[in-house]
Amino acid sequence: MPSAPTDEGYLSPTSPVEETDTDVIPDPDVGPEEVPGIAGNPVRWYDADRSESYTKIEPFATQIDTSVEFIFKPATLTTLTLALIALAYVAITDDLVEEGRDKKRIGVYASIISFLLFSMVQFRDGPFIRPHPAFWRIVLGINLIYELLLVFLLFQDLPSARGMMTLLDPNLGVPLKERSYAENCDFSLRTIWNALDIFCLAHALGWYGKALILRDYWFCWILSIAFELAEYSLQHQLPNFAECWWDHWILDVLMCNWLGTYLGMKTCAYLNVKGYTWRGLRPTRGFRFKTKRVFKQFTPSDFTTFKWEGTASLTHYFAVVLLLAIFLAAELTPFYLKSLLWMEPEHPVVIARLIAIFIFALPAVRELYQYINDPRKAIRMGQHAWLLFATVLTEVLLVFKWGRDVFTNPFPRHVKWSLITGGIILVVYPGVKFGPKIVRRYLRRQAKQQRRVKDQ
Repeated sequence: MPSAPTDEGYLSPTSPVEETDTDVIPDPDVGPEEVPGIAGNPVRWYDADRSESYTKIEPFATQIDTSVEFIFKPATLTTLTLALIALAYVAITDDLVEEGRDKKRIGVYASIISFLLFSMVQFRDGPFIRPHPAFWRIVLGINLIYELLLVFLLFQDLPSARGMMTLLDPNLGVPLKERSYAENCDFSLRTIWNALDIFCLAHALGWYGKALILRDYWFCWILSIAFELAEYSLQHQLPNFAECWWDHWILDVLMCNWLGTYLGMKTCAYLNVKGYTWRGLRPTRGFRFKTKRVFKQFTPSDFTTFKWEGTASLTHYFAVVLLLAIFLAAELTPFYLKSLLWMEPEHPVVIARLIAIFIFALPAVRELYQYINDPRKAIRMGQHAWLLFATVLTEVLLVFKWGRDVFTNPFPRHVKWSLITGGIILVVYPGVKFGPKIVRRYLRRQAKQQRRVKDQ
C-alpha cells in the first residue's frame, strides 16, 4: 500500500488532534481516503506479498495452478519452529557427535544450513519462479556465502590460503606441474585426434551453458574469440594457455565452442516458440500425465529472448562491454586460482565453482537485461546481478593480490601494444558513434530551456 502523503496539511484518520470549531477545507490535490487492507479485506499475517516493484514478479502458480497453491504459501513461522526444534534437540542431547569426530566441521556445516534456511524464507524473489522461488533464494544465499569466503581469503596470504585448502581436502597443498599444450603442433589428423580429451566435452558443455545465459549468437561468438585472444595474451603467465594454433581456432572455436553455442541457441529457440499452458495436478488425469506435469515444474514458466543491441545506445554499449569483461574475468580467474592454490582442473572444488557460477549467472544476466531495457520497471539492479558482479571482481582482486609475487614475467611488447590498441578502440568508438547524437540532444535541450525563459 502506498505511503500516506507527507504534506503538513495531511492528517491520517488516527492522528491525535485538538477539537476546534474551525471547518477543515479539504485539499483538492488529495484523493479519496484509501480503504485499509487488500480490496477492502483486512491483511492477514500469511498474506505476505513477495512481489517486487523492480521486477513486477507475481507468484505464477497462485494465478494459474491453484491446485499447488499451498507450495507457494509463505511458511516462515513453520520453518522457524522446525529449525528451533532441531536446535533444541542438539542442545538437550549430551553428546550428539561422537568423540573423535570433527565437531568444528559439523558446526560450520550447521551454520551454513541455518543461513541458507534464512535465505530461503526471507530473501527477496528474483526473476525466476521455476522450479520454485525458494530455490533461487537459496542460490542467492550460496552466492553470498561464496562471496563472504572470498572476502575472508582476501585478508589471508597465499601460504595460509593453501593451508586452509587442506581442510577441505588433505591431498591438496602439493605444488602442481603446469602442462603446455603446444609441444607438438604438427597439423595432421593424428595430432588433432590425440588432442581430443575430456576437456573438449567440457568446452562444449560450457558454451552450451553460456548460450543459455546470454541467448545471443553474436555475443557468444565475440566472447569465444575474446577468450582465445586472452589465452594468447596470458600464456607467458600460465603455461597451459599455450596451445597450437589449430587447437585455438579449430578445436576450440570452430568445433567445441560452436557446437555448444549452436545447441544452446537451439534450446533457446525451442523454449521461445514452445507454448506454455500450465495445468495443475488436480485437472491432470492419469499417473503418466501427472508425472509429466511434475517434471514440467523444472522447466521455465516463460522465456525471454535477449536482444543486447550493443550499438543501439551508449547505455547498451557500456552494458555489453561490462558484461563481456565480467564473463572474461569469470572464465580466466579459475585458471589462476587453481594454479595459485595448487588444485587440479578436475578437482571437485574447481568443478563446483564452475557449476555454481553458471547457476548464479542465470538470474543475474536476466536481471541485468531487464535493468537495461526496462528502466521504468527495473528501478534498481537486481540482487543476483549485483552479487555476481561483486563475486567475480573479488576473485580478480584475489588473483591480483596473490599473483603479484608468483606471475612475475612481464607482458611481451606485442601484447602490451595489442591491449593498448584495444582499449583505445573501446574508448574512441562510442565517442564517434554516440558523441554527435549526445551533443545535438544537449544543444536542443538548452535551446528549449532558453525559449522557455524568454517566453516567461
